[in-house]
Amino acid sequence: MAYKILILGASYGSLLGTKLAMAGHEVDLVCRPATASLINKNGTEVRIQLRGEDAHRAIRSVDLPGRVGAVTPEQATPAAYDLVALAMQEPQYGAPGVRPLMADIAQSGRPCLSIMNMPPLPFLRRISGIDHAMLEDAYSAPRVWDGFEPGLMSLCSPDPQAFRPPEEEANILHVGLPTNFKAAAFADDGHNRMLRQMEDDIAAVTLDGKDVPVKLKVFDSLFVPLAKWSMLLTGNYRCITPGDARAIREAVHSDLKKSRAIYSHVDAIARKLGADPADQVPFEKYAKAAEGLLKPSSAARAVYDGATQIERVDKIVQKLGEAVGMPFADIDEIVAVVDARLAQNVTEPA
Repeated sequence: MAYKILILGASYGSLLGTKLAMAGHEVDLVCRPATASLINKNGTEVRIQLRGEDAHRAIRSVDLPGRVGAVTPEQATPAAYDLVALAMQEPQYGAPGVRPLMADIAQSGRPCLSIMNMPPLPFLRRISGIDHAMLEDAYSAPRVWDGFEPGLMSLCSPDPQAFRPPEEEANILHVGLPTNFKAAAFADDGHNRMLRQMEDDIAAVTLDGKDVPVKLKVFDSLFVPLAKWSMLLTGNYRCITPGDARAIREAVHSDLKKSRAIYSHVDAIARKLGADPADQVPFEKYAKAAEGLLKPSSAARAVYDGATQIERVDKIVQKLGEAVGMPFADIDEIVAVVDARLAQNVTEPA
């Protein structure tokens, strides 16, 4: 059965969209008018390196059994889809052009799969023992999430690393680290059957008889996507410094002892909330993957491009750590550096 999926965000969202279209499903990406026109005219192109190959393959949506199209926020009708995926940066959901669409999605009652680094507030409401009001000031627009039913919201750890080559058109995405999307299950069995069907469909896809990386993996545990938090605080946010941006590899490997301490502490906070060690990724595996991450994180690139708001998973982890009696000076330092850089962008706009 082919499903219809609406994905908010045409950059990182095009990776999930391409994987779904390779499996025969129909996808519409929500984006700005110029990008939507480009995609509807030329399709998308996602570049992925297959195991054992030296060069990336260019996977073009126009060649796939499914479909990838694009719409603007005003054109999107959430009730016409089986699933909505959230693939933009958290501050974008409160933008004037997007906020009405978010209200329509909440009213539609469609299940939502977030592939944001920032966990949507409705997903966190599925985890008992969290003071959700305490976390709201980590969000740029917390009221956007008020209408969403928690059981209809899932979180998918966006482990694959990808970026738009700045010298190329907006319909092209380059995958630097082709790892998997790891999704927590929904509350409803019917929605989970749909999600697991997509998982199976994506897993069955091959190119010239070869396996295609970047799978969708579905887990019963709500805590599997939280494994990304350790990676974000150890690498992504530490790309932001009082000086210049640095690559994820440098952030992790310039002081491995400190990186291990941060990673382990964030993992321990997640376990305090209910995560099982089996839900988490060993530091050694992450450190090995980070050796190939030669660019600053998307959060760092946004900050150094002048952004005054970014996703603040660092603040969420800081607040949760304090709430469970596990404050940590290194996390406080990360938050303070990011706060200072964002404040500098407010007072000294680019």
